Amino acid sequence: MQSLKRRDFLKTTGVGVAALPFLRCRSAAPKPNIVFIMTDDHASHALSCYGSKINKTPNLDRLANEGMQFNNCFCTNSICAPSRATILTGKYSHLNGVIDNRKKFDGSQPTFPKLLQQAGYTTAMIGKWHLKTDPTGFEYWNILPGQGNYHDPDFIEMGERKKHSGYVTDIITDMSINWLKSLDREKPFLLMYHHKAPHRRWKPDEEYAKKWRQKSIPEPETFHDDYSTKSRAAKEQEMSILHDLTVEDVKEPWPQDLQGNALKAWKYQRYMQDYLACVASVDDNIGRFLDYLDESGLSENTIVVYTSDQGFYLGDHGWFDKRFMYEESLRMPLLVRYPKTVQAGSVNNDIVLNLDFAETFLDFAGVEIPKEMQGKSIRPLLQGKTPADWRTSMYYHYFEYPAVHMVKRHYGIRSRRYKLIHFYYDIDAWELYDLENDPHELYNVYSDPNYQDVVNKLKKELADLRRHYGDTPELTREILQKDLAARARREK
Repeated sequence: MQSLKRRDFLKTTGVGVAALPFLRCRSAAPKPNIVFIMTDDHASHALSCYGSKINKTPNLDRLANEGMQFNNCFCTNSICAPSRATILTGKYSHLNGVIDNRKKFDGSQPTFPKLLQQAGYTTAMIGKWHLKTDPTGFEYWNILPGQGNYHDPDFIEMGERKKHSGYVTDIITDMSINWLKSLDREKPFLLMYHHKAPHRRWKPDEEYAKKWRQKSIPEPETFHDDYSTKSRAAKEQEMSILHDLTVEDVKEPWPQDLQGNALKAWKYQRYMQDYLACVASVDDNIGRFLDYLDESGLSENTIVVYTSDQGFYLGDHGWFDKRFMYEESLRMPLLVRYPKTVQAGSVNNDIVLNLDFAETFLDFAGVEIPKEMQGKSIRPLLQGKTPADWRTSMYYHYFEYPAVHMVKRHYGIRSRRYKLIHFYYDIDAWELYDLENDPHELYNVYSDPNYQDVVNKLKKELADLRRHYGDTPELTREILQKDLAARARREK
């Protein structure tokens, strides 16, 4: 049959010209749903898709196999609350106000969930929040108070505190799936599905604990780093496996006849057995969640993002925890699956930041990105295209000192090959690493005459980045003075 002309179609169907905008709207591609999965302290080198030598993560590998794996995703401040604030706002810590874990998040400022909500998205936040104020920008929220507990945890649901029986990773997944089941499918949704695990003190479910307690975990290559070329900062930290892991961390007193490297090795095994058991539970639960997306027909039009709030030391340099700008805590896992846009099994090596997440979600939703946001949408990268002006280096600033783990304040720049770090406050020390020749960052070459041109170039670029992001030396001094004044008031 001969196809109808446009005017004949309108006459035949009785649709008038005034209805054409409605037709265009109805035929337009629906906005993507967004599921943002985040764990706490899950190092990328504890995912098998990133080459882990210590564990397997088949369900997270599935996201990598069905989407894009980012090999150079970094955080701008490697600590829990500051990373979360940066992700929400698309702004560095010095602008969003959460420079450390002691500060409260100002929920009145623009965030990507608020903007998505205004654009017609149904929004929910379930799991670990850790920002000291109630979530804003969500129709529904159900969060752990503070760090939360692994077993029989309390949750705060829309302001009301309730106790739940069971294991926290299972509970958060159940809540997230149940929320999806309650949705009106006519509207796009944002779900922030955030796990507590594998945060310290690493308390796995009994099933996983028993399984992993039988395993022997290989020690990392830098386990016995002596920090011989590093500054005082590396020597004066308090996150050493040997000296700072407690009986509460390892869940039992250590044998009294062990000391030195033998005790260090024993503590490492206990630490990693529990840490990896927590990761295994997360992986299984994310597999269960992904299965639900498939079974419910949501997978095709849903962007699924997996990340952690920062990296973590898994015995690397003899440490646990994060904070330092060295690779293991600076690097974040980032896996993105979106069948409509992202080629399955693709890999990206560009420098991306947690600063970019908000802009990316807004970009995919067709929402204008506020000018005050400082990151860049990674949508072009997900489409296999790197813009000519994409960043070739990144800026980092850590503020929380003196404080738990005693990692000194520092800022720095990481380019594709080099990393330059400046430690300050009660120290004035610089470190430079050639990541191509020294990927484990064992040799500080700052004072090596052969690298002086590199030092000079990076110092200039670092100064440029500080100006660009508004984190000037003057602002750093102002923040420091306020912190000192606040400390003096607390000590009175």
